[in-house]
Amino acid sequence: MIALSSGGVYLVDGMPVSRQDGFPSPSEGRSRTMAYSILHAHNSSENPNQFRITFDALASHDITYVGIIQTARASGLQEFPLPYAMTNCHNSLCAVGGTINEDDHVFGLSAARKYGGIYVPANVAVIHQYAREKLTRCGAMVLGSDSHTRYGAMGTMGVGEGGPELVKQLLKNTYDIPAPEVILVYLEGAPRHGVGPHDVAISLCGAVFGNGYVKNKVLEFVGPGVKHLPMDFRIGIDVMTTETTCLSSIWETDETVQDFYKTHGRPEDYKKLSPENYAYYDGMIRIDLSTVEPMIALPFHPSNAYSIRELCENPGDILREVEKEAARSFGSKVQLHLTDKLVDGRIRVDQGVIAGCAGGMYDNICEAASILKNGSTGNGYFSLSVYPSSLPVNLALVKNGVQAELMAAGAVFKPCFCGPCFGAGDVPSNNGLSIRHTTRNFPNREGSKPGEGQLSAVALMDARSIAATAANGGFLTPATDIEYTSDHPTYSYDDTIYQKRIYNGYGHPLSDEPLRLGPNITDWPKMYPLAENVLLKLAAVIHDPVTTTDELIPSGETSSYRSNPLRLAEFALSRRVPEYVGRAKAIQAVEAERLAGHASAALHDLLAELGDADTLLANTSFGSAIFATKPGDGSAREQAASCQKVLGGAANICYEYATKRYRSNCINWGILPFTLAPDTPFDYEAGDYIFVPGIRQAILAGQEEIPATVLSARGKTPITLYIKGLTEDEKKIILEGCLINYYAAGLK
Repeated sequence: MIALSSGGVYLVDGMPVSRQDGFPSPSEGRSRTMAYSILHAHNSSENPNQFRITFDALASHDITYVGIIQTARASGLQEFPLPYAMTNCHNSLCAVGGTINEDDHVFGLSAARKYGGIYVPANVAVIHQYAREKLTRCGAMVLGSDSHTRYGAMGTMGVGEGGPELVKQLLKNTYDIPAPEVILVYLEGAPRHGVGPHDVAISLCGAVFGNGYVKNKVLEFVGPGVKHLPMDFRIGIDVMTTETTCLSSIWETDETVQDFYKTHGRPEDYKKLSPENYAYYDGMIRIDLSTVEPMIALPFHPSNAYSIRELCENPGDILREVEKEAARSFGSKVQLHLTDKLVDGRIRVDQGVIAGCAGGMYDNICEAASILKNGSTGNGYFSLSVYPSSLPVNLALVKNGVQAELMAAGAVFKPCFCGPCFGAGDVPSNNGLSIRHTTRNFPNREGSKPGEGQLSAVALMDARSIAATAANGGFLTPATDIEYTSDHPTYSYDDTIYQKRIYNGYGHPLSDEPLRLGPNITDWPKMYPLAENVLLKLAAVIHDPVTTTDELIPSGETSSYRSNPLRLAEFALSRRVPEYVGRAKAIQAVEAERLAGHASAALHDLLAELGDADTLLANTSFGSAIFATKPGDGSAREQAASCQKVLGGAANICYEYATKRYRSNCINWGILPFTLAPDTPFDYEAGDYIFVPGIRQAILAGQEEIPATVLSARGKTPITLYIKGLTEDEKKIILEGCLINYYAAGLK
């Protein structure tokens, strides 16, 4: 179904082949890819190994744009220099925390007016659908403060990053990355009736996530199979490439893409994109679409992939493995009993959701309606909710009767809202099993609170098989087992509602207008430059194979507090290491005393073990640190790092960072991004200390191997830390203490 190559390949006359005599070098061949054509057009660096990218447009939602604008404002922002769309699709419930969600929305509109931005009101569109409809064009690049910023199917390279990277663009700086490798995704065949984009996407995640095959690389989709995929199908695969940990994606374009731009009233934004002959790729993923089966990604990751057929043939053993994984993650605090879902050998699920940037597309919803036509979701425990991706999509579903068909079958239509994707909508019952055409199924991503004895589970599936399951009384069913006819009308786009409701002030800032600041919207606290030496105290030690950003800072109900850095920080690691916040605050209090000239006797005595205590007190900062094996998988949310910083966090230590964006977030908040050699044991505990002498000079000099000393109950132990591949700007940001300080010092 999916095969990975063991080496590089060239694309010659549309066919992948191994290198032969006379072929261009890999570096020359890589420049013939679509990815490099677009990157070079946006690059201002003269170093072929290091790119400095300027994007064509930006996009944020209401969890991230307040912090971005506050950071940019503190750094000298005068107006938005490029189109910047601010959607309101995450904090749109306006329930948790009283007025604070709507206060953020009012702030967003005032910022769009003051600085010349685009403001999309709550429930009008989810971030990525609006970007697809309005910001994309063939050959363009879009940067979004959401990890699923992927628009490759429209011929646009989308990159999801933390908020500070958008701040850099707003201040006319660049996005700096090493020249990435490019992976060919070669599509053949055509999908069977009943197979949808999520089936392909889950198969892809299962094939490449665990082995890191595409990490921080660009996926380039070509091949004879592309022509068999409608636009929404391509989009549905593309948006899920984020879960492979790739950097970005791009697809060859054709008449289907041209029709997309015509339908959306932007025919001038189409152009033909395809690799040049002898384009070189650093690897290849070969997918025969005709062999893809209906898939399910079981908790707790999109890569935990099984065919629905395989799961239904052996449900007990497979579900017990998920229960064991839950026990490893949560211990005795709370238990998950998925084997309770077995009824006469069949799996009965509790809930279905079709939502957001992946599921809420026109074709997915129409296919679900065709499957459920004249059927019923039943009046038992199973429920089905549908969240269209934008009001133009919803308007088309209303006009052509698709929404009526689904509602007649028992489905409930809800607003254009991302809540089910991050735990703020349709939270299942305790021990519930929800099947969702959404982007993620991490622990607690469905909104449960294990600390309060709650735990439920999300499995990812395509809308087609979700509808088939609904039609079968809630018993897990692949859509290929259902006979149905796809007879929905062709999509007709009408942006009348956009014209009436969206504020577009790009190019027309009203600089005299005030920002409207609600009581929860606060400035960032003072942050200090990196000291000559740093003494770290471990506040959390996590040996899980991967630590997600949702574990570093939970999603869901915490979203309302993301405009208030100090209040949000109270939730840091609350679902994984509840003791972390208290430990970090205690360390921060000791450092505050030192900065005030009243260092504690305990700190003095500790430093005395390392050298002259009085000298070290003057030039050694004291901060908390987190060790995690592989942190930062998942969301681009900068708060995973900024919450550590405002609690006095000074460093992360790991074997590798799960994503580039999380490492970038750490750097932009002045958190030292240490790594360890793969064979270095880390058997230390929370409460142990790590002394890193001369760290400021080491960063300044570009030293990548850094000797340090661990102080634990066993005494002093040497340890080697690494900080590899810092750019000159990244060095300066760390030395200044954070990106805000970097700009305040006039270093941009």
